[in-house]
Amino acid sequence: MPGPRYRLLGLALCLPLLFGGCASQRSTEGAPAIETLASSSIRGETSFSRLPDLVYTPPEWPVPLTAQVYLPDTPGKARRPTALVVHGGGWQRRDPGDMVPIAERLAARGFVVANIAYRFAPDYRFPAQLHDLQIAMAWLHDHADAWRIDTDRIVGVGYSSGAHLVSLLGVQQSGSPLDTPYGGDSTRLAAVVAGGLPSDLMKFDDGRLVREFIGGTRAEKPRAYRLASPARQVGPQTPPHFLFHGDRDSLVPVDHATDMYRRLDAAGVPAELYLQKWRGHITAFLTRDGAMDAALAFLDEQLSVTE
Repeated sequence: MPGPRYRLLGLALCLPLLFGGCASQRSTEGAPAIETLASSSIRGETSFSRLPDLVYTPPEWPVPLTAQVYLPDTPGKARRPTALVVHGGGWQRRDPGDMVPIAERLAARGFVVANIAYRFAPDYRFPAQLHDLQIAMAWLHDHADAWRIDTDRIVGVGYSSGAHLVSLLGVQQSGSPLDTPYGGDSTRLAAVVAGGLPSDLMKFDDGRLVREFIGGTRAEKPRAYRLASPARQVGPQTPPHFLFHGDRDSLVPVDHATDMYRRLDAAGVPAELYLQKWRGHITAFLTRDGAMDAALAFLDEQLSVTE
C-alpha cells in the first residue's frame, strides 16, 4: 500500500442560497481524491436490485434485526466491494429508510449494500449496537459467495450515531476490548465514511441520549465512555476514514470531526475531512450530495489498492 496521504477538504462549490455561502477548500498534502480521479476513469453507474428484507441476526439473538440488501447488476464472476450502511437517530430511533438514497447510490456504483437496523437504547445499551454490526459483518461473509462479495473490500457508511457505530467498528482490532466475543477477522472494514460523527463521547455534557446509550454519566462510567469513543482508539491499523461534517453543527460540534481527523493523521491513517460551511447537523445530511461525490472518489482510491 502506498504511504498515507492526509487531506482536509472543504466544500468546493456553492450550495443553494437557501443554505447560504460556500465553504473553503484546503489540502494538507496532495489533492483530494475527487480531484485526483477527475481526469481518470471513475467507475460508472449500473442498475441494481433490492432483495426482500432479510433477517441478519442468528436465531438466539435478543431480537431479530433486518437488512435491506442491494445487489448491483454487474456482469461476470468478479467479487464486488460492499457497504455496510447504518442510520442515525441518537442510537434510539429512526430506521434504515433514512439511508435508502445513500444505499441506492452505492449500489449504482457497483457496491453490494446491506442497509441495516440495530437495537436501540435505552432498552439495549452499549456495546449491544456494536455487537449488531459485528454480527452483520459475519453475515456478509457468510453470503460472500452467493452475492459475490469481496470480503477484503467491505466499507462502513453511516451518519450521526450510525457514523459513530461504523467508525467504532473500524477501530476494533485484534486485542481490542470490544473485539470479543463477536469481533474477529470477519468484522474488519476496509474504509469508513462517517458524516456528523460523534467521535469522542467524553466531550458531551452528560446529555440524555449519550447517557441512555452508555447507561450512566461520564463520572459513573468513564471506561465505557472511552471505549465507546472511536477517536480514543485510533491506531495505525485503523482503516481509512472519510469524514464530512457541518461546521455549524450544534448537536455534534465540528471539533469531533477535526479532532478525529488529527488523530488519524497522527496515526498515519489515510483520511479526508470535508467541511460543509454554514451547515448544522440535519442540513449537513440533507445537503450531502457533494460530500458523497467526494466520499465515493475516496473509496475508489482506497479500495483500488486491494484490487
